[in-house]
Formats: sequence, structure tokens, C-alpha cells
Amino acid sequence: MKSDAVKKGMQQAPHRSLFNALGMTKEEMERPLVGIVSSYNEIVPGHMNLDKIVNAVKQGVAMAGGTPVVFPAIAVCDGIAMGHVGMKYSLVTRDLIADSTECMAIAHQFDALVMVPNCDKNVPGLLMAAARLNVPTVFVSGGPMLAGHVHGQKRSLSSMFEAVGSYAAGTMTEEDVEEFENKVCPTCGSCSGMYTANSMNCLTEVLGMGLSGNGTIPAVYSERIKLAKHAGMQVMEMYRRNIRPRDIMTKEAILNALTVDMALGCSTNSMLHLPAIAHEIGFDFDITFANEISEKTPNLCHLAPAGPTYMEDLNEAGGVYAVMNELSKKNLLNLECMTVTGKTVGENIKNCVNRNPEVIRTIDNPYSQTGGLAVLTGNLAPDGGVVKRSAVCEEMMIHEGPARVFDCEEDAIDAIKGGKIVAGDVVVIRYEGPKGGPGMREMLNPTSAIAGMGLGSSVALITDGRFSGASRGASIGHVSPEAAVGGPIALVEEGDRIRINIPETKLELLVSEEELEKRRANWQPREPKVTTGYLARYASMVTSGNRGAILEIPKN
Repeated sequence: MKSDAVKKGMQQAPHRSLFNALGMTKEEMERPLVGIVSSYNEIVPGHMNLDKIVNAVKQGVAMAGGTPVVFPAIAVCDGIAMGHVGMKYSLVTRDLIADSTECMAIAHQFDALVMVPNCDKNVPGLLMAAARLNVPTVFVSGGPMLAGHVHGQKRSLSSMFEAVGSYAAGTMTEEDVEEFENKVCPTCGSCSGMYTANSMNCLTEVLGMGLSGNGTIPAVYSERIKLAKHAGMQVMEMYRRNIRPRDIMTKEAILNALTVDMALGCSTNSMLHLPAIAHEIGFDFDITFANEISEKTPNLCHLAPAGPTYMEDLNEAGGVYAVMNELSKKNLLNLECMTVTGKTVGENIKNCVNRNPEVIRTIDNPYSQTGGLAVLTGNLAPDGGVVKRSAVCEEMMIHEGPARVFDCEEDAIDAIKGGKIVAGDVVVIRYEGPKGGPGMREMLNPTSAIAGMGLGSSVALITDGRFSGASRGASIGHVSPEAAVGGPIALVEEGDRIRINIPETKLELLVSEEELEKRRANWQPREPKVTTGYLARYASMVTSGNRGAILEIPKN
């Protein structure tokens, strides 16, 4: 056992004395030590039930012959952090989570791990840590929130943000907004649409790191507790068989994840997290892989915000495995990849039935023949920008309009809510990238304001920041290189014409190369917005969005 380094032999007598201080028995010390990484806290709705999940995991580990030991990971609620300085501290926690988990696991020599995350950065952060540590590991999340109900219709957090935009437009009253705020988030759990948290939890199943149902069983279902017990038991089986994360998270598994991402219509943030996870296994993930995979992968699901169905509906329809089974009918997945079950992907999904072809379209009747995401390139985004194609209305798939340029999110929101943005405009929000933000804030407030003001089918938004999974419309994020390093988005001037062509994956600034060269020669880097603390360190090490905003030691 790896944990023998802290338990066995005369030199480890001091270590054992500290285990005794914990109340650990000799019998417990003789078993494998299983670290349970808990993201439980009392500020994130997706995490308030994780104490129950953790207790169930502990029971499963103990039943299967291990000694469970809980330690924490942090979590930020993106919804609460949205629209103010707090959002700068969201994406950056992904690396804190990975780093702190690495520190705890190695310092205490755990033999195996069970990761208990739920929300946006916890899942990818812990997947990154699992790849680094490479000890037997299973994921079991807290599960999605049930959809709310307003006036007989299912609603979710994206509806809430758009209601604020409708209020600004004068189409909703204060009483209407209050009804939404009291009803759209009715239970604990990760917010009920195919937003980032649920996207990444679903992809744990595709990657092979979570058991069936991990992405879709609602947080308040007792089935989630049973899943957690099985996860605790399964990690002990993995330990006995020495099945490790790098046996599971291979290049082929990551390409499977990108394929299912396209079918599900996941959040654009998956195009930050999958490259970061790939980096941890030594796979250089080029985001333009997305277009090649999208061209052959049909979009089978239109979950909120792209459509009227929610995570609970996907669960009832058969879940992620049912989607994978549909894709396998056209040989779109590598079925030989190993998973935490000890079986291959093909063995796991072979008997999974699509119970509702309206929620999960069949492979022969997709929403579209191409996938949910697209990477756009051109002189405005030489290294790419990402759009959730499945959440863009038909009339905005090709669009040309004048640039309305803002150097921060707050100025753009003021202009949108002040009625200064009109049909046909292309809103450009820059200096919000990983380095320039710093922290690459999500732009749910401006996208929701555009939708709420009735401009969702006539106004585009382009940024070197990123979008919430709850965003919809012609919202193009991760534009790389970002403005802070002199990317072309820094050279856009008010009134410049911008052309977007999503079917052809093009993003063009209609300005001559000669004029751009003049602007480039006159461009000066901005003074850093933050010069102290963690954000300053992060900004000094972070790479651009097209590389997953991974951290690298600066070269002298």
C-alpha cells in the first residue's frame, strides 16, 4: 500500500501516534487509506447536500474494506459571483483546487481517492488533480437541481437573468421578477440546465471517471445517495485491480468527451476544461479539433438554455449512456476505452435505451447534423473563438454589423440596459481574458440583458472573456489571442464592421491589413488591473483561452 509510507515500520511510529490522535484504530490503519475530497460548503447551492453524499461514500468505502478520510476542496458559486469583481475569482479556483488536492493527497499518501464535486470549476479541477496523482479514483457529484416552475412552465437560472433584462426593457414588472426569483431555483443541486457544472458532470461519465447517472440523477433523489455508496465500493475494486486515472483518461477518452459534448450541446466552458485536463495527461489539445468532430457529430439534445428540457428530463430519458448509445450507432465513439467500472465504454452502454426521443433525438433525427459547439477563426481570432452553435437562432448564424466596443463588462451592461445597443450591432467586450481580466469573467449578465431586451435574434457579442453555460445567442467567447497581449480584438475601433459566419466557422474584422498594421504599431499594453495577491500571480502564469487557460511558469 502507498499509505504504508506513513503507517508501517519503526520510523513511522510518530506518524501512527498522530493517527491515534484521530481516534483511528489499528484495524483501520491496516486497511487502504481512501481520501474523500469534499467540496461541501454552505454558500453554493450545488454543494449544500455534499455532506450527505460524502457520508454515503464513506459507508461504501468502509463496506468494501477501505478506511475513508475526508478532506476539503473550495468552491465558488458562479451565479453569486456573476457581474462583479467576484467573477474574477471563479475560473482561477480550478487551479487552486487541483493544486491543493495534489498537495493533500501526496502529503498524506492516500491509496485511492473519491472526488465529490458539483459545480463549475470543482469538476475539472479535481479531474486535473486525478490525472496528476494517478491513484485509483472515482467521481460522484452532488447532482443537478430540479427545474423551477413559473406560470406552468419549467424555468431555470438563465430565465432569472433574462427576467432582469426584460424588466430593464419594461416588459416585466418588479412583481414578475420577484416571482421568478422565488421559483426558478427550487432545490439544492447544480443549476438545472446544461450549464457548465452539469456539462462537466456529464462528461465525467463519458471520460469513464464517474458511474452511470453521475451527471444526471437529481440532487434530491435518493438514487443519488445509492450512487455515492456504489462509488465508495467501486474505488476499492479499482484499488484491488490497480485501475488508475491515466488508464482511463486517455487521448481517445478525451475525444469521446468532445464528441458527446457536441451531441449534448454542452457549455462553451468545456472548451476551456477539456484542454486543461488533456494537458495533465500530456495530450496537446488543439481546440480546432472541435470543428472536425462537430462536422460528423449530430446534436441530439436541446437542454436549457438551448431548449425547453432540463437535466431531470435527460435523466428520465436514459441519461448520458443513452446519448452515447445513439452515437455508437454511427461508430462515433471509441468503445474500447477503460472506465471506473472495470469495463469498457462499449460494455457499459450496450443495453442503454433512449426512453424519450423528444429529449434525446435519435441518431437519424437530430436537431442538426453538426455538433453543439464551433470554433471560429479569422483575422479577429487567429487562435480561435468558441460559440455554442446549438443555442444560436437561425437568423444569427450569419451576421454582419458595426462594432460597439467596450473595455470592460460593466460598461457594456450599462449601454445595453440604457438602450444604446440596437438591432444589428456587434458588442465587443475586451480586456476580460485570462490575463487581462484577470480571471476571464463569464458574461452572463450582458448576454441575458441582450436576450431580455428582445435583441437576442439581432445582436451578437464577442469577447476575450467567456460565457456561462446559461448564456444563449450569438455569443462568441475565448477570442484568442486576448486583448491584453495585443491580440486583434485590442485593435477593433467603434463602428468597424465585423462579419460572423458560424456555418463556415469564420470571424472577420472587415478592416484592411494595412490599417490593422498601423493600429498595431500604436497599441500599448494596459497597466495590469490587479498587482497583488493570487490574481496577480495567476495573471503572470496563465495562457490564453485557446489553450484552456492553463498555468505555465513564465519564460525569462
